Amino acid sequence: MRRTLRARICLSVLLVLPAAGLGPGTAAAAPEPHPGVTPSAMQYQLRSTLERALGDRTAGSYLDADTGELVVTVTDEAAAGQVRAAGAHAKRVERSTAELESAMAVLDARAKITGTSWGIDPSTNRIAIEADRTVSTRSMALLKTVAASLGDAVRIKRVSGVLKKEVVGGDAIHGGGYRCSAAFNVSKGTAHYFVTAGHCTNTATSWSTTSDGAAIGTSEGTSFPTNDYGIVRYTDGSQSAGDVNLYNGRYQDITSAADAIVGQAIRKSGSTSKVTSGKVTAVNVTANYGEGPVYNLVRTTACSAGGDSGGAHFAGATALGIHSGSSGCSRTRGSAIHQPVKEVLSAYGVNLD
Repeated sequence: MRRTLRARICLSVLLVLPAAGLGPGTAAAAPEPHPGVTPSAMQYQLRSTLERALGDRTAGSYLDADTGELVVTVTDEAAAGQVRAAGAHAKRVERSTAELESAMAVLDARAKITGTSWGIDPSTNRIAIEADRTVSTRSMALLKTVAASLGDAVRIKRVSGVLKKEVVGGDAIHGGGYRCSAAFNVSKGTAHYFVTAGHCTNTATSWSTTSDGAAIGTSEGTSFPTNDYGIVRYTDGSQSAGDVNLYNGRYQDITSAADAIVGQAIRKSGSTSKVTSGKVTAVNVTANYGEGPVYNLVRTTACSAGGDSGGAHFAGATALGIHSGSSGCSRTRGSAIHQPVKEVLSAYGVNLD
């Protein structure tokens, strides 16, 4: 909701993290990816309700690219009946979430290699691994060996870029010699804040809207690695507007928060690459940054660049995440990764403005 007094700040800081996939040779140019599906508020809610109810009898959900229907994976017919009765499409799969998470635990224990990331793709019922160009031949061989021990539960892809901490959002903020982006404005009682990337709030206490400008906020919490989020309290009397900069003279009002669904369309707003679009390709993603792993992220195909760190991933009026990193962008194909925003709201006990 808009307010008379606005504080439009979105941090963007570039921190490089290698992200490459496995696979020999240079692939031919791929066709433009599907732009993704726009989920309804009912689909967000239905996905959450069914996944909680099914527990280990599901391996996640995704949106069908052709029909837009919510597809919920199930491991038995009873679960399938429960999904259909709720109004979603059920798909029988071989592996449950617990089995896929067990496979990721093996990767975490035996192949925690900087420049790699992995997460669950419910549409294929597999772990999708990416390895960037900084991953050495020896490390790639280790990754392939560990992946082979997991059978066909794992899919490996080498990517040409370098996995970086970047993030995306709206207007620029500056602190500690870095430029980042603020993701979303939030509040608790009469106190107003913005949330951004933890690798940004790790670097500075005081933040301004211009380099060496007057301070507008002070970091009050930070978590990186393991997580990648932080919170900054406005100290200049600003009352934050609950919207995201679209960089065309307009702003997107943000009224709710949700966890992203594989297959859905998303947008990213950051102070470097401005607004870009993509779709969600994996959830429960582990990104192996140089400083250590960050867990439970979301991988997308949106483009981003250095200085976008801490910015906003959103879909319409729904906040989805805080930009954490990327392995670069080739034309319109990116790999922006975000920290789910609902976890951040819960961690700090704040609400979207």
